[in-house]
Amino acid sequence: MDAGRFRIRAGALDWVIAIGVAAALLVTGLSGQRELTSLHLLGYALLAAGGLALTMRRRAPVPVLAVTGLCAVGYQAAGFDVPAVAYLFAVYAAVRAGHRAVTVAVSVAVLAALPAAALMSGLHDTGEAFAQARGVLELAWLVAAGAAGEALRQAERRAEEAERTREETARRRADEERLRIARELHDSLTHQISIIKVQAEVAVHTARKKGEPVPPALLAIQEAGREATRDLRATLEALRDDDTAPPRGLDDVPALVERARATGLDASLTIGGQRQDVPAAVDRTVYRIVQESLTNVARHAAAATASVRIDYRPGALAVRVEDDGTATPDSAPVPGVGLLGMRERVLALGGELRAEPRLEGGFSVRAEFPVERAS
Repeated sequence: MDAGRFRIRAGALDWVIAIGVAAALLVTGLSGQRELTSLHLLGYALLAAGGLALTMRRRAPVPVLAVTGLCAVGYQAAGFDVPAVAYLFAVYAAVRAGHRAVTVAVSVAVLAALPAAALMSGLHDTGEAFAQARGVLELAWLVAAGAAGEALRQAERRAEEAERTREETARRRADEERLRIARELHDSLTHQISIIKVQAEVAVHTARKKGEPVPPALLAIQEAGREATRDLRATLEALRDDDTAPPRGLDDVPALVERARATGLDASLTIGGQRQDVPAAVDRTVYRIVQESLTNVARHAAAATASVRIDYRPGALAVRVEDDGTATPDSAPVPGVGLLGMRERVLALGGELRAEPRLEGGFSVRAEFPVERAS
């Protein structure tokens, strides 16, 4: 059953209970022979109001507790010897909602006020023993209502805890299965693909060294091996990403540039503007863009230099990665999985991405994200 249908049924049940209690109180009140004085009319109104207030017992249990208690004291003072049935329902609802301390405080006040109201109206002139017995009975009913509410609250809590435990167990099993698949893929496929790629590259290198023409099929195998290695690495990273490792972000970009320098690339990093907090998703995406761009430079661009620039602007964050590689406007590379993934990430955050060859040679990746300014 969905949440909307449950709320409708719960609301209908509350109305049925409230009307039923109000009707029972009115019938009990009308059973006595009374003249229709203004005081008695007020008593009838309080009987009906106390019952109908129960329609709000789920949404506002504490106010309903106070209203039904006041109504019970009021119609007792008006001369109606009617049990505080509506108040018992309110006690049950309030305790079930977790308002135990408030319920006890209000109930103590109501138990003290009911005998006083009955004595004022002359209902209980039969002696102190009868009043004491009636007080004990009222207290017993209140304890029973509160105990019922607490028992159901504990049962609901245990059910929620059991459901949460089942979800955590299922999530843990899914994580374990994902990691198992990643390990199997790594053990079985990575090794085989690496062998194919290395053998193809050796064959290409040997043929070129001997001055022999390289068969197109061998070049295709070499390129396919590179792409397969890259795609498999991305797949394994996705499978192993269990959200337990700290996410990489802007603070980790300098380390990326340092690693690029270690490969022999003349890489530089420039940060412009005043540093400001950015959403976590933007923080991670900028890191991924720089990482993917520098990886492409190292693998495909045959570049000597690369520059990374991050600009903090009013309401925006921009990142740019450029190299002086072999790409030209006339020989634009076909976008691969990495560029497509970058574009999807940026568009999902409401940003813009441009990845294209530069007029002066080389390749440029530019992204800009909208960022709300801190007030």
